[in-house]
Amino acid sequence: MLDQSPSSAPDWGTSPTILSVAELARSVRDLLEHRYPLTWVAGEISNFIQARSGHFYFSLKDDAAQVRCVMFRHRGQHLDFAPRDGMHVEVRALVTLYEPRGDFQLNVETMRPAGLGALFEAFVRLRDKLEREGLFDADRKRPLPAYPRTIGVVSSPQAAALRDVLATLARRNPAIPVILYPAQVQGITAPGTLIDALAAAGRRRECDVLILCRGGGSIEDLWAFNDESLARAIRACPIPIVTGVGHETDFTIADFAADARAATPTAAAELVSPLAAELRQRVAVLRERLHRGAARRIDTQMQILDHLSRRLVHPGRRIDTQAQHLGHLQRRLAQATLQALDRHRWRTLHLIERSRSHLPVVAVLEARVGELRRRVSRAIADELKRGASGLETLAQSLSHLDPKAVLGRGYSITRDPGGNIVRRGSDVSPDDVLDITFAEGGASARVEKSRA
Repeated sequence: MLDQSPSSAPDWGTSPTILSVAELARSVRDLLEHRYPLTWVAGEISNFIQARSGHFYFSLKDDAAQVRCVMFRHRGQHLDFAPRDGMHVEVRALVTLYEPRGDFQLNVETMRPAGLGALFEAFVRLRDKLEREGLFDADRKRPLPAYPRTIGVVSSPQAAALRDVLATLARRNPAIPVILYPAQVQGITAPGTLIDALAAAGRRRECDVLILCRGGGSIEDLWAFNDESLARAIRACPIPIVTGVGHETDFTIADFAADARAATPTAAAELVSPLAAELRQRVAVLRERLHRGAARRIDTQMQILDHLSRRLVHPGRRIDTQAQHLGHLQRRLAQATLQALDRHRWRTLHLIERSRSHLPVVAVLEARVGELRRRVSRAIADELKRGASGLETLAQSLSHLDPKAVLGRGYSITRDPGGNIVRRGSDVSPDDVLDITFAEGGASARVEKSRA
């Protein structure tokens, strides 16, 4: 019965909250993403499409329901298998809502084959461990020989992959010997036999490169190549190793540890064996280059030989030639000596003539010397007369200053006991003994009294 009570009637007077479609979709998306964080979901792939952008679009279903899924290119490129319709997988995804269409969907972060989660996780853990140790470093990879003399194959004698490898090697270059190192490639004991085969190849050193191969299969079938001891044996082997395990999408720990990885066993055989036709062509090119080089070298040497043969002379003829040349040099030397003597003789005569022209006339020189002697005598006599006259004048001038002349006029010179001339009465004292010099002779006197 319809409730007609006032309390149940709509309240048209108030405005309820009205959401837009985008706001509702965004609210539902946030609710889903917070309620369901990254979650593992198992199901079967259907309607799988890989877009041109590289994104994967598919549905994940089981018997009761299905959900749309998207895996973006930057996530899908790291998968080690190719997803396809009908494959049972486990995905780690974010539950969300695609707002433009309002579709409920899963944004897939990673994917693995269903039921193999534990094996896959063990594979990832071992791969990361060995990578941290540096076992997969590129600088540890050894280069493959360009022209191997012998190729070794480590595989099962019953494996179809071995037949493919042998057929490829025989097709590409049947001249290269192939040595098989038998081992199991599947099962619990397979890693040990593979390790023993690698050790035997390393000890015997019969080949230049090794192919480690096996055909395709499930992850369980290939698990022997995910063994840690096998990876370390690959790195310890002194021979470069190429792996060709499974199909192109199959990756194993052995692939990371090997020096090179091929997508398939056939590709591994092609990688290590040079094509015989290409080698023949290269040998033909080298042969032609060698032939041209040898011919050119022979022509050059022949030219040198012709030149040397023209220079080669019989020893007797060479001696005669040298004797003629020596005689010519002797004549040239004699002629040059005579010419030099002539030049020196003429030069000596020229110098003698020049010397004679500069020799003095003795008679003229003697007359000139006599004239100069007479002039010098007259000059000396004149100079002596002038000197005597001057001397006489000076003597007369000095006679007036001669103390003896003064003394002759009645004056005397008085000296004190110290020998000093007394000029004033105050210069002497009573009882001083004075020395008096006259014009002729002298006397000593004692001072009785001095006057100033």
